[in-house]
Amino acid sequence: MLAMLGSIGMTMIILACALPTYNLWWPIFVVLFYILCPIPTMIAKRSQNADDGVRAPNAMFATIGIVLSSFALPIVLARASVIQWGACLLTLAGNAVAYTSFLAYYFGFESGDSSMW
Repeated sequence: MLAMLGSIGMTMIILACALPTYNLWWPIFVVLFYILCPIPTMIAKRSQNADDGVRAPNAMFATIGIVLSSFALPIVLARASVIQWGACLLTLAGNAVAYTSFLAYYFGFESGDSSMW
């Protein structure tokens, strides 16, 4: 199920780039945010210091900033007339599907070790 959701999300993003109507590859840069998204949480989970009460909110803040940036990038590109609004909507839908699969993975497999949150 998770693989299917991830595939659908990436397919929507690739369609936003490759359809002949849009034919611009700027929306593919949201994939960088997919790579950056789990890094603050992984760093905060790896540290087992006394200041975990400080690291968890900082990691959550950084992760939320990365996720919001991945939703804001296509909107900014569409407002600046770099991409069309149809490509923007496909990218936003792909983001929603991809982040849904990330959340499903986290709550399905990683929530047993939720000592950080």
